[in-house]
Amino acid sequence: AGTRSTTTPPRRLLLEVGLWWAAWPATAAENNRSPMMMMADTMEAPIRQTTRPIVTGTSVLGLKYKDGVMLAADTLASYGGLAMFKDMRRISKTGSYTLVGGSGEMSDFHAIMEKLDDVERVNLNADDGFEHSPKEIYHYLRAVMYNRRNKFDPLWNSVVVGGFKDGEAFLGVVDLRGTAYTDDVVATGFGAHLALPVMRNKWRPDLEEGEARALLEDCLRVLFYRDCRALDRVQISKATAQGTLISDPYKIETDWSSASFVVPKAGEDGDGGW
Repeated sequence: AGTRSTTTPPRRLLLEVGLWWAAWPATAAENNRSPMMMMADTMEAPIRQTTRPIVTGTSVLGLKYKDGVMLAADTLASYGGLAMFKDMRRISKTGSYTLVGGSGEMSDFHAIMEKLDDVERVNLNADDGFEHSPKEIYHYLRAVMYNRRNKFDPLWNSVVVGGFKDGEAFLGVVDLRGTAYTDDVVATGFGAHLALPVMRNKWRPDLEEGEARALLEDCLRVLFYRDCRALDRVQISKATAQGTLISDPYKIETDWSSASFVVPKAGEDGDGGW
């Protein structure tokens, strides 16, 4: 008793629809649309947000070296398990001093870069010569990510922020929960498991630029071998006293003749994979 069928519209709603339809006969006839469809046009669309990552990028690596900071990432964005977009640039500049690299959902990373573009635009409009330092960009992103996390609408990214200003190199990471830290070597995604140990083992404060680049390429090569969401097409970027620079994508050399790739495992043909 006292219950109402969920399949039958309430009488009051049907009455309102009928009156509304009667008030707009010409419009309805011209557009050939039902009352419910025209009512839907007047309603505000539901808020849409990222509920889970769809098109994602994998690891971003970063390290400090003698002259500044260097970041590296491949150019693959995967649609689930499909290697779909092979020219996705996941390292960007913001201002004159800062580089930002993103792992995770690519649409959310683009939203982050749009926010940073707005910050840069405000500085340009002020026309007073001021630009935010890499450390300030890092703290801004930490606040943005934590704010979105508290709204249960996170930006599904781990972001590496690197830069060089006033003779000081800066390198830090912010994740989707707003957790943030700085270090001399950083990595996101699978790089935190596969590349970070290599970087920590070979890193030293007085690395030359060529040595830093070679170390990052070695780590990207390991990721290409071991991370099925990685690619051998990569970008290297640097921030020094002369400014920021991002290389064009290029392919790293790989070698699949290693015994671990060709020797049968478990007494079976093939490499032991599924």
